Amino acid sequence: MFFLIERSKTGARSLCAALLFLLLPACLLAAPVAASPTGSVVDKMEPPHWWVGLGDGTLQLLLHGPGLAEWQPSLSDEAVRAGIQLQRVQRTGNPNYLFLDLAIAADAEPGRYTIRLQRGSGRRAERAELPYEFRARSGWQPQGLDPSDLMYLLMPDRFANGDPENDVVEGMQQTGLDRSDLYQRHGGDLAGMTKHLDYLADLGVTAVWPNPVLTNDQPEHSYHGYAVTDHYRIDPRFGSHADYLAFTAACRERGIKVVMDLIHNHVGNRHWWYQDLPSANWVHQWDSFTRTTYRAPTLLDPHASAYDRKVFGQGWFDTHMPDLNQDDPLLTRYLIQQTLWWIEEAGTDALRMDTWAYSDPDFLLAWSKAVAEAYPTLFVFGETWVHGGLVQGYFHGDTRLDKDFQPDITALTDFQAYYAITESATRDPGWTEGVNRLYYTMAKDYVYPHPERNVVFLDNHDLSRWAAVVKDNPLKIRMGLDWLMTVRGIPMLYYGTELALSAESDHHSGTVRQDFPGGWEGDSLNAFTAAGRQAMGALTAEIYAYTRALARWRAKTPVLHHGVMTQFVPVDGLYAYARHDGESAVLVLINGSDEVRRTEPERYAEVTDGFAVGVHPVTGTSLNLSQPIPLVPRSSMVLELR
Repeated sequence: MFFLIERSKTGARSLCAALLFLLLPACLLAAPVAASPTGSVVDKMEPPHWWVGLGDGTLQLLLHGPGLAEWQPSLSDEAVRAGIQLQRVQRTGNPNYLFLDLAIAADAEPGRYTIRLQRGSGRRAERAELPYEFRARSGWQPQGLDPSDLMYLLMPDRFANGDPENDVVEGMQQTGLDRSDLYQRHGGDLAGMTKHLDYLADLGVTAVWPNPVLTNDQPEHSYHGYAVTDHYRIDPRFGSHADYLAFTAACRERGIKVVMDLIHNHVGNRHWWYQDLPSANWVHQWDSFTRTTYRAPTLLDPHASAYDRKVFGQGWFDTHMPDLNQDDPLLTRYLIQQTLWWIEEAGTDALRMDTWAYSDPDFLLAWSKAVAEAYPTLFVFGETWVHGGLVQGYFHGDTRLDKDFQPDITALTDFQAYYAITESATRDPGWTEGVNRLYYTMAKDYVYPHPERNVVFLDNHDLSRWAAVVKDNPLKIRMGLDWLMTVRGIPMLYYGTELALSAESDHHSGTVRQDFPGGWEGDSLNAFTAAGRQAMGALTAEIYAYTRALARWRAKTPVLHHGVMTQFVPVDGLYAYARHDGESAVLVLINGSDEVRRTEPERYAEVTDGFAVGVHPVTGTSLNLSQPIPLVPRSSMVLELR
């Protein structure tokens, strides 16, 4: 009546309009509201879709929009009949969020269903409808990784520019390109990566690990991918969502496995939900900026102070990287679902988990359990940039250490092995120094029931390039490659290492993230071609040919995939180890001294007995195993025993 009285004051025409209003069906009296996630009621809905049968049969939907907490959600009758139930609605201190807990029956019918929202009641109620899709699973199961693989790490922005149209995306906070500045964007993208997959396959690569490809809409340093601002969106400067799916499909066509790089420890401070946090509890809050100590031993140190443990785990990685509080159950569920979503959506074979040691241990237990249950064949390796074999081993679940922290993770990045091979090539032998560090490091493999699963490497996007470490010495470059391709573990090759690209790093230095020569139209040198590699110089051509030959030999040499590793105590700076299985054997010698060393094959009789010669897999050089084997200073030798 109030509405009618107010309208009647304007005269007869208004009175007729008011009477007509009262006669309208109640369903038409509700204020029309946009019915899509991009409308005025809901501007974000995550995950964007889901699959029947994925996970534990439940789904937590995050909805965001202005004043959304005032709305009451429900599911359409069709959704309920299909086997989908709304179990619970959760609200936080932020009025712009709703979290919907759904139960999905195992036999639920895939389809597109409606989420209803209503604010108010009666004739003045506002209503909105949101479509949401539940898909049928494809049956995808990850291939995982194993020691027969050779993984290739590349930085999308610096590998190849296949689509100049996405070089500048209007509306993003960093739009320009400047290839002369190592901290600006250079324009590499998914199309460029896809274009050069044949180069990787020919090199002998069986798995590709790109640095993160999710949106990093940050005003500075947005090229590297480690400050995510949207967990469900491919960075448009790399291409579209369809481009990423095309990349993963093209990898599968060539027999190349796909590794996705995820970060759950922190986000970029321009992340859409950091700008409007569901609750203050989603990030670790400090009175003033507090950086992590980067001291991982505080988690296992029986003498560590509570304050130091807190700062390590809750301090921010950097001023623009808020540290996530994974104790929050809503955030825990959000990150678990985001992981499952990308595995299913893109056909992911393995995950590389950034800053594994910095995430909350209880979260890692819950996350790894959920992921392993959903995808038993998935390979997960965590970044453990720490010092000390026992410290590194702490962050693995499958170890012989007596500890409560036992995450379901397949492997770790083996930084201890990296430190050891680096020291072997750069320091004189001592009781524990030089090549002797390799010996002591491998001796600590007793910590791992399966050390052969750990990821070994010579360099990566945070470290000085191997060629620079060894001062561009070709013998030492080959020493590293010989070790990488024969030691226990899964080898990872950083893009450009096969070209002897050389650059020093002082921690996260852009110099080690240079452009791959030939990845941009108009480049004066093109390392994707033999002629281009020749033009880059004799060292590049030599190291590329050696890397390719060694990688392809490794691929067809099963003893390097499953053979036992036996190492021998170094003598006078000469270190030796073998891979053998009772039928085949490979002997590797490393001379870490400045003197010519001769070693007697009988020293290794437990491996060499029954074999007459050792043949170098690349040069074809054949050595009689009844004669001393000479090694020039600071060099290595690989011998396939026959």
